[in-house]
Amino acid sequence: MTTTRIIGIDPGLVSTGWGIIESKGSSLTFVDCGTIAPNVKAPLSERLHALYADLTRIIELYKPTSAAIEETFVTANGASTLKLGQARGALIVTLAAKGLPVAEYATRSVKKALVGTGTADKNQVSQMVGVLMPAARAALAACKHDAADALAIAICHAHSRGA
Repeated sequence: MTTTRIIGIDPGLVSTGWGIIESKGSSLTFVDCGTIAPNVKAPLSERLHALYADLTRIIELYKPTSAAIEETFVTANGASTLKLGQARGALIVTLAAKGLPVAEYATRSVKKALVGTGTADKNQVSQMVGVLMPAARAALAACKHDAADALAIAICHAHSRGA
């Protein structure tokens, strides 16, 4: 049975969560998590470049072999949705440029895979990540919900691959 190192990405232009796990069969192991927070006062091009540069460093450090990213959540504010899509695009290109296969998951699918309902809130998702990977609890306490969401995306991908 091979071990797969998965990076999960919760895209955002203000804060992008990332989480890395290892999956071997049905066993999951927490590796690390965190957030990428570009300067909100910087021009859009610089913020997108910061996402690219920081994600590149994370990939080079942890060497994941697979990637999963959350699909864009469409809001009533078209401008916000478009900017989120641009951030997501920059992140996907970075993952692909590093040779990683990229899977995409809807928010509701990730929540349902972890909590059992697609309408779970961020606290419920974070708590379930801690239940599934107790070693992640200390890191999650220091991180934003974006990192917990990224770990949830990675876990969802690990479960989907095993199905």
